Amino acid sequence: MTLPFFPIWLVDVVGSIMMTILSFLCLGVVFELKKSDPYNVMWTYLLWLCFGLAAFAISRSAGHILKHQFLFSGHEVIWDSIRPFSGAINTLTFVFVASVTLFFEHIWKIHQQVLKDKQDLQLAHEKLFYLNQNLEDLVAKRTESLAASESKYRRIFEVSKDMILVSKKDGQIVDMNPAGYKMLGYNESEFFDKKKYFQTVFAKVADWTTIQNTLEEKGFISSFEIELKRKNDSHIRCLLSGSLDRSGSSGTEDTIHYLVKDIEQKKLIENQIAQTDKLASIGQLSAGIAHGINNPLGIILGYTQLILRDEDVESERYADLKIIEKHAKNCRSVVEDLLNFARRSQTEKEAIRIHEVLDQVLNFIQHHSELSNIEIEKDYDTNIPPLLLDEKKIKQALMNLIMNAKHAVGKSGAIRLSTAYNRSTKQVIIKIDDTGYGIEKKNISRIFDPFFTTKPTGEGTGLGLSVSYGIIKNHGGNIFVESEPGKGTTFTVVLTAASRHPGG
Repeated sequence: MTLPFFPIWLVDVVGSIMMTILSFLCLGVVFELKKSDPYNVMWTYLLWLCFGLAAFAISRSAGHILKHQFLFSGHEVIWDSIRPFSGAINTLTFVFVASVTLFFEHIWKIHQQVLKDKQDLQLAHEKLFYLNQNLEDLVAKRTESLAASESKYRRIFEVSKDMILVSKKDGQIVDMNPAGYKMLGYNESEFFDKKKYFQTVFAKVADWTTIQNTLEEKGFISSFEIELKRKNDSHIRCLLSGSLDRSGSSGTEDTIHYLVKDIEQKKLIENQIAQTDKLASIGQLSAGIAHGINNPLGIILGYTQLILRDEDVESERYADLKIIEKHAKNCRSVVEDLLNFARRSQTEKEAIRIHEVLDQVLNFIQHHSELSNIEIEKDYDTNIPPLLLDEKKIKQALMNLIMNAKHAVGKSGAIRLSTAYNRSTKQVIIKIDDTGYGIEKKNISRIFDPFFTTKPTGEGTGLGLSVSYGIIKNHGGNIFVESEPGKGTTFTVVLTAASRHPGG
């Protein structure tokens, strides 16, 4: 049975026409979209895709219509010759569509990257716009923050009780805090009148060399003990720490930051503790020696005096015995000094006026020693209250100190007695200055040692200052000495005022 050909023809022809119409409608829609957004890559891609599909629809529709016309008219031979060309055109349109799709795949990736870059640029633009709008406020806040930080650390720099110093690598001082000026005895204006170098205030050049080498090798130095020279040429012991601040590639010069701690008082206290321990040990030894010598010495002196009773005062034997007696008494005096130094008897304190004690001691010395060519100066603070002291012992201590000054001055010179009262600490300060030669630096640490003396043989036992030291310490006070060869010596006694007045 043969099927009718008309339905197939109708569907084929009508379908071809409808495909062509629809492709052109799609093309029109895409064209309008392209016009609304000319730079949209998707619409551009769809436009070219629709061009390709429209071309395919026209080619296919024309081919099918011609095919049916030639078949109905009996010209199949003509169709057979045309058919390869129609298929080739259809294939080429599909190749065009595929090429457009592959091309626009790459274009799409580029478009996405461009969109991302656009978004980044937009975000950067918004940030720049924000910064531009708020730049003044941001700068003000940052400036305020930096100022607060600088003020905070500058405050630490200013109020530190230790020296903080910044210098260049060659030692030139860039900055130093007030504690540093005070430690060295300078004020800021005179210190920076001209370039000042840190090494110029070192007592020992070798210390500066060691510091420089250590900083160069390690980049820091910690707790290095040094001596610095003050403005008045006195020395102060310190602990130094420092670190090298390398500038790197910033173009600024390397600097060194130092922290210097004053340990002079600590060293003095350590020396006093050592001195106290040493004196305590020597005191125990002295007590044993004194007691061991005192008994046979008393027997020698007693028998000498018994023999003297029966001797003629004009005889040579009598003169020899008197020499024995004299030196035995001198020995007994030394033994008594030893016992006084070693003895720790309870002091009998009472409220006394220190100026009266000083005057009594001075009058006694003036009557028993030659002071006619020695100028005596007195500078008393009239506000000093009574002191709780053992009068006899404090007189002995002060007499030793004044006699020491008298021997230092020699036949001419000046001795100055001065007192002062510190109300806040309730301390009384007594100073005995002389214009003698002074004490050599090597002997300063030994002057309170028992039996140490710089006087010629036979002129001193070396116990006077030791006894004075013990008496002052037993009264809860302190005694210090300052001396410079050629400029004299100052002994300073510090005592505590009575908590109440006599009879109060």
